[in-house]
Amino acid sequence: MTIQQIRYVIGISEAGSFNKAAEKLYISQPSLTSTVHDLEEELGIKIFNRTGRGITLTEEGTDFLSSARQLYLNYQNVMERYQNGALTKKKFGISTQHYSFALKSFVEMVKHFNTNEYEFAIRETKTKEVIEDVASLKSQIGILYLSDFNRAMLQKLLNTKGLEFHYLISCKAYVYLWKGHPLAKKESISFEELESYPCLSFEQDDDNSFYFAEEILGSKEYLRTIKTNDRASMLNLMVGLNGYTLCSGIISEELNGTDYIAVPFRETDQNINRVMEIGYITKKNFIISEVGQCYIAEMKKYLHVN
Repeated sequence: MTIQQIRYVIGISEAGSFNKAAEKLYISQPSLTSTVHDLEEELGIKIFNRTGRGITLTEEGTDFLSSARQLYLNYQNVMERYQNGALTKKKFGISTQHYSFALKSFVEMVKHFNTNEYEFAIRETKTKEVIEDVASLKSQIGILYLSDFNRAMLQKLLNTKGLEFHYLISCKAYVYLWKGHPLAKKESISFEELESYPCLSFEQDDDNSFYFAEEILGSKEYLRTIKTNDRASMLNLMVGLNGYTLCSGIISEELNGTDYIAVPFRETDQNINRVMEIGYITKKNFIISEVGQCYIAEMKKYLHVN
């Protein structure tokens, strides 16, 4: 198995077909097919299912691709450190729950590098997809939180996927709402006071969705709920419907604007305020690239942690 063969397999999976991959990799389609066939013969597995509509990964191919991406990224990291010039345009991506600090840190990180040399990607997405993206190395780093409610389930999933959680900061829940909201001037807000207003949450997968919820008290049953899948829609719903969400209280006004505020959530005997442990996930034993290390440093700088 060679680095070139690994690069070809990654290219095919990203392009979705041998023909498109051959064009991007500057190789003839027959040569590409022959190279992958030789690799499959060497490994004793079938990597791709070939159909009239393109290709899909087999189950063995999915496992191989995850390991291959890690090997190829480690190879690129070594070459980046010890060889002048780039073999190809380097890629770096993160996947994250909807945290403005994650986006702000990404902005600051990109400023340190030449965008002509890198292809950057940031994916604000569902919790389960954050985990899947890092497991497959579509993203080097993922941002999410653990709590006493979701920790056992998420930690088991992380272990199954060969991932590890790196703690950054702890915080309790805040009520995030529009500054014109009737409750905006309160020093703290309880669930009872929120009952007349819709709770806004980011949409998750149906299976065990309360464990994947981005909102710290996601297991609570709300009288009024509205789900969305992007930050802009949520902010608009806060204004239009006096909606609210529960968050970490770590808000970037530079990105979200100054029309929204975070008010401490007031716990009662019936509704206890859980602690969020926000951190990042990576593949176990994975060598973080220079860009990844810079991104982690920017997050720590923004969060004022060592």
